[in-house]
Amino acid sequence: MTAKSETTSYTDNTIEVAGLSVRYLQGGDGPTIVVLHHSTGSLGWLPFYDLLAENYTVLVPDLPGYGQSERPAWAREPRDIALILSAFILKMDLSNIHLIGFGLGGFLAAEIATFGHERLDRLILVGAAGVKPKEGEIVDQMLIDFYEYVQAGFSDLNKYTEIFGEELDQATKELWDYSREMTARISWAPYMFSRRLLPLLSEVDTPTLLLWGEDDRIVPLDCGKQYEQAIPNSTLKVLKNAGHLIELEDPQLLFEEIG
Repeated sequence: MTAKSETTSYTDNTIEVAGLSVRYLQGGDGPTIVVLHHSTGSLGWLPFYDLLAENYTVLVPDLPGYGQSERPAWAREPRDIALILSAFILKMDLSNIHLIGFGLGGFLAAEIATFGHERLDRLILVGAAGVKPKEGEIVDQMLIDFYEYVQAGFSDLNKYTEIFGEELDQATKELWDYSREMTARISWAPYMFSRRLLPLLSEVDTPTLLLWGEDDRIVPLDCGKQYEQAIPNSTLKVLKNAGHLIELEDPQLLFEEIG
């Protein structure tokens, strides 16, 4: 697996939040951008983070229960994880944050915005789950082989092979298995959405950028349209030749959109 980058200096840190050890990576300099990863887990410091680090101080926590962050045994829904992440933001004394979330991470970022938007300068949701599609459905990763789920996140399968190889290494398999177990704990029923989220988002005045891959086969574009309708100060952009895992498939394109 070759997704990791070694060009930017970053630190690997832990902090105790709500009695849990939370691991986070930090690099770069400038305004703070906090990145919330997909339900597949964090692959470490990515080339996309190198690009962000040119303009921002980049913080990438392992979501509680994922990767090297301790698992909250009591968590049963995405909002529980969002509450811990909000406590992480408070414990780190972060403000004027650019908060970006991918997939499940976008769901969590949207949840955080409903009760902690005073610390946010900007919200960026990329292929975010969290709302029930009116058209199509969010792909249920529990019902298919996980490598097939990740492959479906790419517009170009050659990019998948370039990053992960012809056969997955054992560490990535274990990461995905562990991540899927936690995802099942917090988002099985209903799967990857909350009925309360859209009404609460109507009170969020944070400038919001919604980015969707034109070829996103995991979270339907209809979800992005619903987010745009729900969040007063939001803009939806559809990116051509991009799938669900834009930060892996075309980090430069994503960086240029975020600025």
